[in-house]
Amino acid sequence: MSARDTVEIGLNRFARRGYDLDEVSIVPSRRTRDVDDVSTAWQIDAFRFDIPLVTSPSDAVVSPQTAVAVGEAGGLGVLNAEGLWARYEDPLPVYRQLREAAGSAAPPVSLLQQVYAESVKPDLVAARIKEMHDAGVTTAVRVSPQHTVRLAPTVLSAGVDLLVIQGTIVSAEHVTSQGDALNLKEFIADLDVPVIVGGAANYQTALHLMRTGAAGVIVGVGADTYSTTDDVMGIRVPLASAIADAAAARRDYLDETGGRYVHVIANGRIETSGAIARALACGADAVQLGEPLRMAAEAPGGGIWWDSVAAHPRLPRGATSAPVEPAGSLQQVLLGPAESSDGRTNLFGALARTMAKTGYRDLKEFQRVDLVIGGAGD
Repeated sequence: MSARDTVEIGLNRFARRGYDLDEVSIVPSRRTRDVDDVSTAWQIDAFRFDIPLVTSPSDAVVSPQTAVAVGEAGGLGVLNAEGLWARYEDPLPVYRQLREAAGSAAPPVSLLQQVYAESVKPDLVAARIKEMHDAGVTTAVRVSPQHTVRLAPTVLSAGVDLLVIQGTIVSAEHVTSQGDALNLKEFIADLDVPVIVGGAANYQTALHLMRTGAAGVIVGVGADTYSTTDDVMGIRVPLASAIADAAAARRDYLDETGGRYVHVIANGRIETSGAIARALACGADAVQLGEPLRMAAEAPGGGIWWDSVAAHPRLPRGATSAPVEPAGSLQQVLLGPAESSDGRTNLFGALARTMAKTGYRDLKEFQRVDLVIGGAGD
C-alpha cells in the first residue's frame, strides 16, 4: 500500500481513502455506438443472463413469482431460503399485516421481528424452489452462513441452480469457540452447483473468498438508504473503492489459477441507473438490487422496503420504509419505457445507453471506461 492510499487521521494512526459511487463519474470516449449494437448480457458458470442483475434476497421484493418474473426479464431472482416464504405456507396475510401497520408510515421493526420469529420449514423451502424451477428460469436461493450446513441438503435436493451464501460480512476464515465453523472451501468443493458468496469489503477478503472456489463474490455490505449498519456497528464500505479492490483480486486470482474468472457482484447504495453504470464501470460484473425493485407493481411488499437484517432478533440493522406507489411493472422498472427522469425506471435500458454513449459494446469492454473523481456536490 503506497502512502498515497492513506491519510493520517491522528498521531501515527492512518486510514485508507475510499470512494463511494456518487464520487465517481464516467467519462465518454471519442467513440459512440448505436444502442442496438450494445449487449448487457453476462454469464456465470453455465448460466447466461440478458441483464447484469442479481436481486437482493429481501422478502419485500422477491417472492417465488417475482423471482420467476425477474428471470423472464433476463436477470437472476434470488429467494431468501430463511424468509417469509420459507416460514409460512401462505405468507400473504403477513404482507397485509405489514402494509396495514405501515399506513403512510413505516411499519415498526418490532413487528418484523415478530413475524420472522416463526421457524423456517425445510419442506416449504423445497416447495418454493420447485415452483421456481418448474417455471423454467435459473433458480437461486440465499442462505445465511450460520444456517448453510443445516439448509444446504434441502436446497440442493430440491434442484437449485445457484446457491447464494450471503451475510452482511462473510469471510473464508470464521473463528469460533462455539462448535465447528463453516469451512467454505471444503463446503464448496463438495457441491455440484456454483456458489455466490459475500459480502466482502476489501481486496484480501475478496481474494480469500475466490480461493474457496466460489463462482461469484458479492462486494459490499448492502448499505442502502434504510441500512443502519453504519449507525449500529460502525461499518461502512465506500463501494467504488471496494469494487475496484475486488476487481484487482479477480485479476490476480485469474493469474494465480491460470484462467479461472470469478464474478464480482456489487451490493450497496445502488438505487438508480446511473449508480448501476458506475458500479460496472468500477469493475463489477453485475449488481445486486433490492430497494429499487420495490417500485415495481409486482413487488410482494406493496412498496415497502426492508432488508433481511432489519428483522434480526437481537440486533436489527435496518429500517423499514414507508410504502411508495408503483412506478410501473417490473418490466418497466428493469427495461422501460421510463415515464420519469429520476433514473429509477428502465434501469438496464439506461445502462445500455450509457455503454453506447461511451462506445463500448459489452460489459467486459465497459469495465475499461475512463473514470474521474468528482462528487455530486462538487
